Amino acid sequence: MSLTEETPTRQIDPEMAADIAKFEEMLDGYQAGRVEEDVFRVFRLNNGIYGQRQGGTNQMVRVKVPYGAMTADQLDLLADVVDDHSRGWGHITTRQNIQFHFVELTEIPEVMRRMAEVGLTTREACGDTVRNVQGCHLAGACPLEILDVTPWAEAAYRHFVRNPLGQRLPRKFKINFSGCDTDCGQAMFNDVGVIAASRTFEDGSVERGFRIYIAGGLGTTPFPALVLEDFTPREDLLATIESVLRVFEQTGNRDNKLRARLKWVVDQLGIDEVRRRVVAIRKLLPASATWPGGVPEVVAEWGDDPAGVAAGVTPTAMGQGTPVTLGTKSDFDRWMEANVVRGAANGTVSAYAWCELGDVTSAQFRSVASMIREFDVDVRVTNRQNLVLRDLAEGQLPALYERLVAADMAKAGAELSRDVVACPGADTCNLAVTQSRGLASAIGTALDEAGLAEVGGVRMNISGCTNSCGQHHTADIGFFGAERRAHGQPAPGYQMLLGGYVGQEQIHFGQKALRLPAKNAAEATVRVVRRFTDERQAGEKFIDWMNRSGGVAEVAAGLKDLDQFPTPDEGPEFYVDYDETGPYVAEIGESECAT
Repeated sequence: MSLTEETPTRQIDPEMAADIAKFEEMLDGYQAGRVEEDVFRVFRLNNGIYGQRQGGTNQMVRVKVPYGAMTADQLDLLADVVDDHSRGWGHITTRQNIQFHFVELTEIPEVMRRMAEVGLTTREACGDTVRNVQGCHLAGACPLEILDVTPWAEAAYRHFVRNPLGQRLPRKFKINFSGCDTDCGQAMFNDVGVIAASRTFEDGSVERGFRIYIAGGLGTTPFPALVLEDFTPREDLLATIESVLRVFEQTGNRDNKLRARLKWVVDQLGIDEVRRRVVAIRKLLPASATWPGGVPEVVAEWGDDPAGVAAGVTPTAMGQGTPVTLGTKSDFDRWMEANVVRGAANGTVSAYAWCELGDVTSAQFRSVASMIREFDVDVRVTNRQNLVLRDLAEGQLPALYERLVAADMAKAGAELSRDVVACPGADTCNLAVTQSRGLASAIGTALDEAGLAEVGGVRMNISGCTNSCGQHHTADIGFFGAERRAHGQPAPGYQMLLGGYVGQEQIHFGQKALRLPAKNAAEATVRVVRRFTDERQAGEKFIDWMNRSGGVAEVAAGLKDLDQFPTPDEGPEFYVDYDETGPYVAEIGESECAT
């Protein structure tokens, strides 16, 4: 089935039906006291169901969206989930999932069944499993790509979901695909990052395949992904990924959760030894009775030819650090310049729909579904918590813009400075110590008021704790929440980082700049963005400007006056977090976070 076709309402896939039946069985046993709390906890996590900070029977339901591809019917169904089971909106994650909060535990089997009717599952969206397979949101529509990684991501998803190998892992395992070294998919901080590549032979012929990186990760101790091998032929890709997974399953630390990721295996054994083991396992896989081998059927069926570049057209620049100059144009012209990607060989364009804080209301889900049908296009979830509509004709853009305006999704600046990425934070997460969503909103407002909301080439990410679910390490300007004490009282605070970057098969983690009261973080952001805007040279990336300007210490020096707390009497608001009404308390519950 083509990705642009509707997902018809249909009988539930037998494997999904079995998942739901098992969940109902385990839930009944748990409620009756036959299934212990710890056993049920592991089970529900492996089925994409998290507990919330609020406790009780409040649950977060995470829907797996492989490489972000969705249909109109699926979006309509998610709108129904919002209205019938959640709190008014769904939330896009940095792994291209969509999750819903405040779902009653007893209602989850019904939610799972309704989603299964349109081909959606929560299976292995959480827990110590192979998580959602990510892919570049422009795959198949990007003029810069070497291969369309869509069918490869689909093949990886099909191969590893419910795979017995992935049910007993030491910790979670993440796979990510990018179609070129721009790395919009952000493959460089995953357990396996796959980037389309090519090699040229002496006779001038060119072979397209992949370069595989392994053992990347964020969390409290970020690791850059390392090259497994310079070039992996197409027929060896899935075998290589499975071999890496087998090494992890065999050698990962099952005693210490904090050192259980693949990055720690490489830290212990060394990349050369891990590489040797992967290659050795890969040689033996063809002898396995269950290994399909070769190029996956879905790749042969869908094809993986790149979109190509239109003749005489300069493709839209993409990737972190891309400058955008909007000027004093109309709202539509600014949106056209900032939110539209051009240059594909078939003449189609892609357009971003902005989802503030990564949230999508039921009305917005339905609006995008209607746009898919009206314009006969497809949509994908982005890793920066937006939606992108693809395969549009240039002439459709004015009408699409009007539809997006009506849905409140047409702000110029999806992917620009106002587009702050944030995890759910202390709103619902047990591990968060600050309201990261509140700070993200405050930063967006402050940038708007300062006339800096549409600055290109600078990205901001916020996490409510050190675990980096908001991917703060990879942003030009990053924050993670931390408890502060001032004048004998606890107060919400943040560590500011500067200079994170992912692209061109490189990753640079942001460096610590300074600690700030939560209520001063927005002003600090405005100052840095204003200075970057005033001082950068033509086409200069944030990290290059920062290094040219004296590095993180020099930039931070201009912010030191902001690391001050007034007394509680002088500034009581400094002791209350965003979106809260009472005094700040850092409440940390039992971890269900699988960072």
